[in-house]
Amino acid sequence: MQVLVRLKEGVLDVQGKTIEQSLLSSGLIGNEGGPHASKIRVGKVIELDVEADTLDSARALVSNLCERVLVNPVIETFEIKEV
Repeated sequence: MQVLVRLKEGVLDVQGKTIEQSLLSSGLIGNEGGPHASKIRVGKVIELDVEADTLDSARALVSNLCERVLVNPVIETFEIKEV
């Protein structure tokens, strides 16, 4: 399974802002009339091999791990994906 972790809306993403500024200053984004990217946000992917009797129990286990250890619920959100 994969867990996609992102900062909550309104939380300053320093890494994303740094990447965006670097891309702007290098001319890779923001050219007039050309392709444009903005509001760059950085997250993380956590991959786990999970063995469980059902998909629901696997999701429950991963959700519990996220809520207790893997994610800071004050500033982050998470999404679980089966892969």
